Amino acid sequence: MSAVTEQSVEMVNIEVDGIAMEVPKDSLIIEATDKAGIDVPRFCYHQKLTIAANCRMCLVDVEKAPKPLPACATPVMDGMKVYTQSRRAIDAQHGVMEFLLINHPLDCPICDQAGECELQDLAMGYGRSVSRFTERKRVVKDKNVGPLIQTDMTRCIHCTRCVRFLEEIAGTSEMGGTGRADNMEIGTCIETSIESELSGNIIDICPVGALTDKPFRFTARAWELVAQPCVALHDGVGSSLYYHTLRGKVLRAVPRDREDINETWLSDRDRYSHFGLYSQDRILAPQLKVDGQWTEVSWAEAIEAAAAVLRSVDGGDLGVLMSPAAATEEYFLAQRLARGLGCNHIDHRLREHDFADDVSRIAQFEMRISEIENADSILLVGSNIRHEAPIIGHRVRKAWRSGARVMAVNPLEWNFHFGLSQGIVAAPQHMVAQLAALAAAVAESTGQAVPGALVSVVDAATVDETHRAMAESLNGSDRGLVIVGQMAMSHHHASWLRQLAAWIASATGGSLNLLPDGANAAGAVMAGAIPYAGPGGVAVETGMDARRMLEQPLKAYLLWDFEPDFDTSNPTLCQQALLAAGKVIAVTSFATSSIRDVADIILPLAPQQESEGSMVNLDGRKLNWRPAGKISGDCRSGWKILRRLGAELGLEGFDQVNIENVRQEMKAALASDDGGSPAPAIELPEQTAVKGLYRVGEVPMYAVDALCRRSEPLQKTAHADSRFIGLNPGDAMRLGLSDGDTGEVSQGDAAVEMAVRVKAEVPEGAAWVRSATCASRVLGDQQGPVTIRKSGGAS
Repeated sequence: MSAVTEQSVEMVNIEVDGIAMEVPKDSLIIEATDKAGIDVPRFCYHQKLTIAANCRMCLVDVEKAPKPLPACATPVMDGMKVYTQSRRAIDAQHGVMEFLLINHPLDCPICDQAGECELQDLAMGYGRSVSRFTERKRVVKDKNVGPLIQTDMTRCIHCTRCVRFLEEIAGTSEMGGTGRADNMEIGTCIETSIESELSGNIIDICPVGALTDKPFRFTARAWELVAQPCVALHDGVGSSLYYHTLRGKVLRAVPRDREDINETWLSDRDRYSHFGLYSQDRILAPQLKVDGQWTEVSWAEAIEAAAAVLRSVDGGDLGVLMSPAAATEEYFLAQRLARGLGCNHIDHRLREHDFADDVSRIAQFEMRISEIENADSILLVGSNIRHEAPIIGHRVRKAWRSGARVMAVNPLEWNFHFGLSQGIVAAPQHMVAQLAALAAAVAESTGQAVPGALVSVVDAATVDETHRAMAESLNGSDRGLVIVGQMAMSHHHASWLRQLAAWIASATGGSLNLLPDGANAAGAVMAGAIPYAGPGGVAVETGMDARRMLEQPLKAYLLWDFEPDFDTSNPTLCQQALLAAGKVIAVTSFATSSIRDVADIILPLAPQQESEGSMVNLDGRKLNWRPAGKISGDCRSGWKILRRLGAELGLEGFDQVNIENVRQEMKAALASDDGGSPAPAIELPEQTAVKGLYRVGEVPMYAVDALCRRSEPLQKTAHADSRFIGLNPGDAMRLGLSDGDTGEVSQGDAAVEMAVRVKAEVPEGAAWVRSATCASRVLGDQQGPVTIRKSGGAS
């Protein structure tokens, strides 16, 4: 594809309501009026969607035109004169409004859209006080489109914004129109069939109350709510949003425009996860385990007990495991606390397994989120980008719609909302070999030599035409991009995949984007919540990574805002290590049975919606937030807990008065540069021959963290369906299993029974058993070997 070059835009001169303007040639009248701040009413027009010109509400008077023209579908021409306030324009708009209100029900008092309804607003300016229509209004039966969206289709004005959004932006084509004229209805072909991860956006773009927020239905009126700007913490995008609160309780989330991050959209995960805030297992007061029984205590008692535990162990016997979605200030103070105690065993990479390339690792995201849509060739490595980061998936789809070639080397044939030009589906144990074959093909295509550390696997790889075609696509691109997703980052040989992907991107002149687990992995690295570097990458004595802390149990652990049986790469190993520890301090928002089993002290952490902090998104942007809702019970913000704990221990650097003090100290620490030390050569783990089935333990989109797992609306969606074993037809036949059978999957001593689903999307040698679910939490490695057998039968 040819390089994107800047071209001068031809301008034309027009006049709108007597105001002379210079606008781009072939742009639309409505774009010119919006730019000039001239209000033109509209319903079907949306700047992110294609033109439909359905509603005709934007009719304007154009000089020499025989009739009013729709501003949303009429391109400007040099010398054009447009009148938006002439008698002909106003009469046309009034007429359209009267027709739109003929069948619209008069149910504003009970409509959730009331108070923020575009039809309601425009009816005040363009509607009649008394309707001349005396016949019976049309009634349309409501559709059940799933647990997230409530329909009242009698209110629908057929603007088709929802249809166009699902077709063009979401890429799922799940809604459409049936019938003609006054018999037309907007709906779905199948009930409960809107399954897009961006589906909630049709609520925002619906100009009437036909599509509303089902979980929020009849909860509050729009004018009662207070909007608080915030950011989403379920992936590294950091989407901007508003939380709407009533009397301090978070009731709703809506998108906040941020063109360089999430545009005007919001994923369903970010929109509906707050419904898990007030779960029954929310911990609201400090608790101590005394003689095996949990007792609520004051903060003073709890902090004193926690400090006593930390004093009682040597720094080398303490491990600090943190959520990858904590606030940057929490990471900074936690690493200061740990290192003040002589402990470098601190890590946030709970779902990762291989850390062999730590010496060269950075939070690498070379192509900004907003630039991904301009890429002309994209390679996905171990990434279900649509679910891992829906907004980035949307950007990849935009690139594909613009002509980009998208390729993938994945352990499953995921259902993307874009087409793949080439794709390789390989079981986890074959992922390195397949990516090495692609690297060999790139070396052939570019003539560049593969680095010595990678030579062994590249030389052993078998290259075919698919690899060569992918290499040619990457090498022939001007804006190539390699995205390494979470299934690659959590792989047993993730270091090989990262290093191969980095070399492929470099050799083809492309960019490398690593997509780690969690929302604030970049902030954790920057603040020093890693075992091999302090804030800003300052060299420190290397401590244990998250995996080693569990494989070599320590005497005490500090757990920060995660659930051991859901949020780690090997829940069984994690539970065993924590049970073997002498003392465990858990700082958490939710106290599950697994946490109560292993912990001795629980400190209640205020979740993001009730706290303050900041994150660093994948682009490296620092995004701050303030509390949206009133803090529940006796919870505390994370930075306050750490400050008080550090002060109790008598450590330096824990005398902050407010969070701004923490940020100033963090800024000063990041500004200091001691030069570090030269990075040693990378020693990648040895590749070993593998046999049998390996688990593809992807984390479901709505199980990434405690809040999502507790959101009842999200858990009712099709994407939450996780209790199954997916097998390739060949493997299922070999094991004597058929679709619908009950199978038993086991890892080590743990075994779980699930329904068998025979799927061609699963490669031979793989078993698709999702992680972070109630059924699978007793199992081991997310991508380790598994044994499958028919329930009650021989393997």
